[in-house]
Amino acid sequence: MSLLRNSIFTAVAVLAMCAATGSMAADAPSAEQQSMADFIKNTPGCLEFSDQCSICAMIDGRAECSTPKIACVKKPYVCTRRANN
Repeated sequence: MSLLRNSIFTAVAVLAMCAATGSMAADAPSAEQQSMADFIKNTPGCLEFSDQCSICAMIDGRAECSTPKIACVKKPYVCTRRANN
């Protein structure tokens, strides 16, 4: 009986871990998230922008970005400084 109880407990634990992993995968960034190239193209006049992981600046028409922070959760790009400011 003890072996059966241990097997059932193990099966329930494995199923719970699988369910938790599946829900975490749903929180991952979607494939529809805008790429940096698309953001730059769609946001003319933006001199600095961030995805809350890195800070980027437009230098000579190219994006120069800082190293991403550790354990960062990437967000959509946001313009933080425009050419007309």
